[in-house]
Amino acid sequence: MTTPTPVNVAVIYYSSTGTVAEIAKELAETAERSGAEVRLRRVQELAPQSAIDSNPAWAANAKATADIPEATPDDMVWADAVLFGSPTRYGNVTSQLKQYLDTLGGLWQEGKLADKVYSGFTASATLHGGQESTLLALYNTMHHFGGILVAPGYTDPSKFTDGNPYGTSHVSGGEGELAVEETTLTAAKVQAERVVKMTRALKRGLAAAEDED
Repeated sequence: MTTPTPVNVAVIYYSSTGTVAEIAKELAETAERSGAEVRLRRVQELAPQSAIDSNPAWAANAKATADIPEATPDDMVWADAVLFGSPTRYGNVTSQLKQYLDTLGGLWQEGKLADKVYSGFTASATLHGGQESTLLALYNTMHHFGGILVAPGYTDPSKFTDGNPYGTSHVSGGEGELAVEETTLTAAKVQAERVVKMTRALKRGLAAAEDED
């Protein structure tokens, strides 16, 4: 029996009140069940402590996820695939995730971010709150990396229920009162499984091509 090609998956996210953190956890757990080595990482918080303390849900999430390591550039080098997560901010990614991406210029110049698989996930307060534009804006950066986008598309019947071919997304409500439920968790499972499957196939194909050269 052939040993599966090893795959390293980094799930790197920003979450204020915990919705994106919960999706990130499901993605990480599913990728691990699919045979990948996984790093779950949160990006550095930039908001002042006073702002965090003023929102009970924000403060609770900061405390609950304090043991999750902060993302570093090394996590990008290590990973064969990266799942990036961010809440929607005016139809775009948060400043916290953008700041992390902006620290990767040196690796980009060295070509160390190219030929990796990338995919994204998000959440918004309202139903049409910019989920698709946030993911598409995120993917602009992946194109600059020379990355390979693996979006879920409509590759599973469940995708016609959650309705987002660009990545997993969730409507959380104005105060995060709409909990992550089965539709979103199923979408995360589909996305993570697809990312691991396609990354494994890509690595195997590239290795075979190198052997032929």
